Amino acid sequence: MRLRNVLAQPLPSLAANAASPVLTAMSTERPGRLLTMLACLLVGIFAGTGGFTFASAKGASYLSEDPAVCVNCHIMRDHYDGWRQGSHHAHATCNDCHLPQDNVLHKFFVKASNGYRHSKAFTLQNFAEPIRIVPSNSKVLEGNCLRCHAEMTDAITAHGTLGVAMTPGGKVDLHGCVRCHVDVGHGPRR
Repeated sequence: MRLRNVLAQPLPSLAANAASPVLTAMSTERPGRLLTMLACLLVGIFAGTGGFTFASAKGASYLSEDPAVCVNCHIMRDHYDGWRQGSHHAHATCNDCHLPQDNVLHKFFVKASNGYRHSKAFTLQNFAEPIRIVPSNSKVLEGNCLRCHAEMTDAITAHGTLGVAMTPGGKVDLHGCVRCHVDVGHGPRR
């Protein structure tokens, strides 16, 4: 009986409802809710894709000091095998040479930068083979050579190494110690 009474009442006009504070609040709230839902969806997609990529690429392993982690990427196999046969195998790991040792923040910044650059290059397949060190990492490598071998290298480095023009054209030496000692870290070249 009550339902019949409700249905029998005339519908209010839209013009009267347009001024209603409840409808006005609902109409202005709807775009905000839509944007919130869209933002949540995008964050969820980003987090899900990032989590999946991190897990499938064994991302947590890159936070360790284990040199075998470098072999997660097939292109590093020759470098890893060379290091295992090289003279530094018993004294230094990949991180000892290829990451700065001055402070933890700098170390993880370089590690994150390398990780981003490597993952981008391997995802887009736009890297050189054999893989080459970039200038900023050459400076880190050179600094670690000089740090570990300071007793032997102080007299040599008094005249400069990395960043010193080595050619009449002024081309900068980006390899420093490893220009002559190329087989030390990764063993003999094939």
